[in-house]
Order: sequence, then C-alpha cells, then structure tokens
Amino acid sequence: MKQFALTLALTLGAGAALAEGAVGISKDMHSATVQTPSGAVEISRIQDTDHLISDEWARTSRPCPEFCIQPHSPAPGVHTIGELELIEMLQDPNATVVDSRTSDWFLGGTIPGAINIPYTYVVDELAQLGCEPDFDGWDCENAKPVALFCNGVWCGQSPTAIRNMIEEGYPAERISYYRGGMQTWRLLGLTVTGGE
Repeated sequence: MKQFALTLALTLGAGAALAEGAVGISKDMHSATVQTPSGAVEISRIQDTDHLISDEWARTSRPCPEFCIQPHSPAPGVHTIGELELIEMLQDPNATVVDSRTSDWFLGGTIPGAINIPYTYVVDELAQLGCEPDFDGWDCENAKPVALFCNGVWCGQSPTAIRNMIEEGYPAERISYYRGGMQTWRLLGLTVTGGE
C-alpha cells in the first residue's frame, strides 16, 4: 500500500477555548485535519454525548489464549503512547503511523492517515519505513519514527509486528505502540475513515 504523505494542521488555534458543552480532543484542541491522498479528513470526537460504541468494539471479553491482554510495552525500548501522542505523530511528516491489522480489519475502518502493513507482512515491507535491503536482511540505520496499532489491548497483531521489526534490526527507540488501538480510538469517539 502506498505510503500517505501527511500534512496536519490544528483546526483550532493553540490555547483557544472550546465552546461550552463541546466534546474536544483535549482542552486546547477541538480537532486536527489530516491530508490524505483522498483529501482532507478532520479528526474530531463524536459530539453526541449519548453515543455508545457497538458491535465488535463493545465486546469486553474474548477467549485467551489468542485474545490475551497485551503487556504495556511489547519489547524493551519501545514507547507506549496514547491518543494525543499518536495525533502528534500524525502531524510529523517524518513519522509513519501503521495499522498492522489484516487488510479486512483495515478496510472496516481505521485511523485517518494510517497506512496498512499487516503484521504478517511487516518484515517484507520495511522499505516503506526507511530501511534498505542488504545482504544480511535489512539496514535500518535511516528507519523512520513509526507508531503501530491494532484492535486494542487484547490484540496481538501490532506487538507481534513490533517484535518482528526489532528482530530484523529496526531500532526499538524509533517505534511507538498505540496500545489502545481501534477499540479505545472508537471508545473516545474519534474519527474513523473507511467502512464502519
């Protein structure tokens, strides 16, 4: 999948107050705009204060093993981040946000501006993240800062991708893990692009 060129601009000036009763992203940020190949997408929260998540995203319990709660950090040196840090990375033209879920999940809805590199193919796609093939596998000296996510704290797809990337030489300190994934993103009522 072709990497998106991201340009983000806050749509609310720094320090501007939210309207009373508005559901903002943070105290000082109402929304952010992501430029994607399909056009601009505004990341904001659903304004309906009675809105509830439903279907797969409302499920609290899945069988473990397979859907076990993931550790806070999938590997030493990896930074675990939240939504505000993920939005910051989306604002950084040198960083890449990767939806590491299988393509069927990606097509069902993702975070605006994320590219899809399924966890099963991440090692084959390290060139998209700044690594270069060499005789021993990959040279990741110029690897980009990257954030990976999947379905939520019970999903092992992005932790598996992260561990495989590190094993191939990707520097752990350039990897961020958005542990909350799509379940927390949706729980917070943040914008989702693609199918719903």
